[in-house]
Amino acid sequence: MSGRLPLFDNAALRSAETRAATRLGDNFVLMQRAGLAAWHCVLAHWPQAQRLVVVCGPGNNGGDGHVLARHAREAGRPVRVLRLPGHEPRGDVAIRAEREYREAGGGIGTFAGALGEADVVVDALFGIGLKRAPDGGAAALVSAINDAALPVLALDAPSGVDADSGCVLGVAVRAMRTLQFLGAHAGLATGQALEHVGARELATLGIDDDILPPGEAIAEALDARALAGFLRPRGRNSHKGESGRVLCVGGDHGKGGAVLLCAGAALRTGAGLVDVATRAAHVPALLARRPEAMAHAMESARELAGLHAAADVVAVGPGLGQDAWGSELFAALVDGDAPLVIDADALNLLAAAPRTLRVDTVLTPHPGEAARLLSTSTVDVQGDRRAAAAALCERYGCVVVLKGAGTVVAAPGRRPRIIDAGNPGMAVGGMGDVLTGVIAALRAQGLDAFDAACCGALLHGAAGDAAARDGGERGLLPSDLFAPLRRLANP
Repeated sequence: MSGRLPLFDNAALRSAETRAATRLGDNFVLMQRAGLAAWHCVLAHWPQAQRLVVVCGPGNNGGDGHVLARHAREAGRPVRVLRLPGHEPRGDVAIRAEREYREAGGGIGTFAGALGEADVVVDALFGIGLKRAPDGGAAALVSAINDAALPVLALDAPSGVDADSGCVLGVAVRAMRTLQFLGAHAGLATGQALEHVGARELATLGIDDDILPPGEAIAEALDARALAGFLRPRGRNSHKGESGRVLCVGGDHGKGGAVLLCAGAALRTGAGLVDVATRAAHVPALLARRPEAMAHAMESARELAGLHAAADVVAVGPGLGQDAWGSELFAALVDGDAPLVIDADALNLLAAAPRTLRVDTVLTPHPGEAARLLSTSTVDVQGDRRAAAAALCERYGCVVVLKGAGTVVAAPGRRPRIIDAGNPGMAVGGMGDVLTGVIAALRAQGLDAFDAACCGALLHGAAGDAAARDGGERGLLPSDLFAPLRRLANP
């Protein structure tokens, strides 16, 4: 498996659905396949479940639910369909699906505040058809699904989640698993949506791949299997110079640990040489903790010139601070010839004086830093993370790694990639410093800026997952990633 999955917006998926129905000669055939795939999903993941509640809306998503309910009934499972008042099916195929369910002996109830007893709940309420927050009875029904604390299978998208942006405007179903049809939704791979989708699964419904041409994808998801496509074994006669020289700049007074983590990550990811320019007070500790790094006391930008000239890549920002020392060093680097990876305080200095950067610069903001770079709010950034990453690319003219759940990597003229790796245990100070070192090391080893950013974010997330498997998410430290970084960087 390649570890790469094309992601589509709702418009492309609706067009594909129309083409698929035309190819099959009957819209209802496609709905039958979707409902059957959903029933097989229930059997695969909850084989012991006897009692099903299927919550159906008035559209085709509800039609898929009725088909699933018919299969469950025909298999001898007690199943109840619930819907809201006024949610009678609309459209020929949805009406037909309900009729066939009734003809199989199924009954339909009206939601009156509770779901009743069930082993599994199927959310076939809205799918991708809702572009606003559920309100009134719909909001009450979604809340009842969540309050029931039962396993939930969402069809196409959890109701209340915008499948294009991943935004959750109000209450939304929290599913244990989401079954997508024909193609994967870009919005379900990042941000707020990840709190609601659970495990994601794709049913292509027996339709050939050409129904969704790769050129229509608006993004691509990468998981850990994709690492092998970026990283190649080294030649037997390799030497350290071929693996690149990284200069890490940062560590103002009291912040020496940040640049130490950055340097350690660069070394563990395979950089041949790593220099560290930091405050004199941090040099002894850095040499004691990471003797492989070449530590240099740096009190002014004048002392930086030689190191800067020798570097293949500069990682600037971890622990840099925003006072005179950090500002002077950043100003000296931003106009230089060496490619930059910019993080942390260097991003805040950039936000204070925005400018177009070299196209091979890599910015690595978290949502708060992204909001400052865009002069907007964190809420706006998180409301549409792909759009925020694109806006950063446009404003600064370079590669952007928008960190967070479902990290988004974007670059001018390139299709964005969304990282399907990482876990909540990585939400701790210092993780971003490690990522900066990882990306800088990959850039120094010859990857272009966009691929270094993509591979680096993926490698970082996969290392975090490996470390969490060893000891759990809570209490995970940035330095815990060093051992799995080395292992995963050698596929």
